[in-house]
Amino acid sequence: MIEFAPSQYGPPCQALLTDAPPMELGPGSPTADRRGELEELNADALFSGRPIVDRQMAACCESALWLRHNFLEESHALSQAVPTPTGSYWHGIMHRREPDYSNAKFWFRKVGRHPIFPALHSSGQEIAAAHPASSLAATLAGQDAWDALAFIDMCEAAARGPSADRQLCTAVAMAEWRLLFDHCFKAAIGE
Repeated sequence: MIEFAPSQYGPPCQALLTDAPPMELGPGSPTADRRGELEELNADALFSGRPIVDRQMAACCESALWLRHNFLEESHALSQAVPTPTGSYWHGIMHRREPDYSNAKFWFRKVGRHPIFPALHSSGQEIAAAHPASSLAATLAGQDAWDALAFIDMCEAAARGPSADRQLCTAVAMAEWRLLFDHCFKAAIGE
């Protein structure tokens, strides 16, 4: 399982991540009391004065934070403006959460094989083992590699299925968010 410590990303991220709402598979309710803080956040402030070497990855981090607080439209505007596989990844997650599963698949096809997929596959295997009551656990555990399109199908099934399936997919989606955010943050500052 991945370790995720909001403090490693600096005070602005720590403040936004420490009390973020639980991860949602669907659109969720925006964290209204955080809107102002998110609106004031720009890339320079987000990275606490660290030099930004990749502005597109910095924009992905901003998109991720809006998404984490369930502001799908704001996240969409940012991710759609990043013409890279990682921008497409955030864009696809946002559409998966709308839910607009076919549009999510369109964007995930643009992602291709993303660098976080091996770690996400490993995390997915661990999460599946910890959720034996989910009917989707065997599907996830049986994958040889991360399959983003299959995960979209799982999320769609979980949205109308038993709570054990929703818990499994929510846990995997949280691991995915953390891995992708970490990837973007480090790339933005050249680590």
